[in-house]
Amino acid sequence: MKKLYRSRTDRKIAGICGGLGEYFNIDPVITRILFVALTFGDGAGLLTYIIMWIFVPAKPVGKE
Repeated sequence: MKKLYRSRTDRKIAGICGGLGEYFNIDPVITRILFVALTFGDGAGLLTYIIMWIFVPAKPVGKE
């Protein structure tokens, strides 16, 4: 079963986009562009990112 984790290796700020990229098997750049677009569009991207930063755990060290 797949679990969503924040990435420890592919991170710019908190690893949210890298973790989403690993989870959905897509390039993390796509998720970064989506968050930036949502942030400039109506501000939901920044709020979503911060909430995910708080609630999504970092990937355990042994699961790299």
